Amino acid sequence: MPDMDVALKDAMQIDGAIGVALVDRSSGMALGVAGGSRDFDLQVAAAANTEVIRAKLRTMEMLSLHENIEDMLVTLDTQYHLIRPLTGRSGQGLFLYLALHKDRANLALARHQLKRIEGTLDI
Repeated sequence: MPDMDVALKDAMQIDGAIGVALVDRSSGMALGVAGGSRDFDLQVAAAANTEVIRAKLRTMEMLSLHENIEDMLVTLDTQYHLIRPLTGRSGQGLFLYLALHKDRANLALARHQLKRIEGTLDI
């Protein structure tokens, strides 16, 4: 099973990847990051996207939806932002966050690759 650094490096190989983070949902802290830039702070993005997941989980609870989130997508003018909660026993409370350049990414393939990376990750 790949460790976190290998998984993050694999995620950066996804076409169009800008940056990726493994995030603790309870604290909003990024446990590991790869990519990003001076203008794209993955630590800030990790904390902010924690609130996105929390809001969706609250909404699902209010609607009595007893389902799991497979992934969440935010589409911007030039970027895709994928949020994928980890489902394995060792990953409970964590999520992968991946930002992609919209014009260089294949969204369906990126979702598939991120799911594969999640499946191999052992925390």
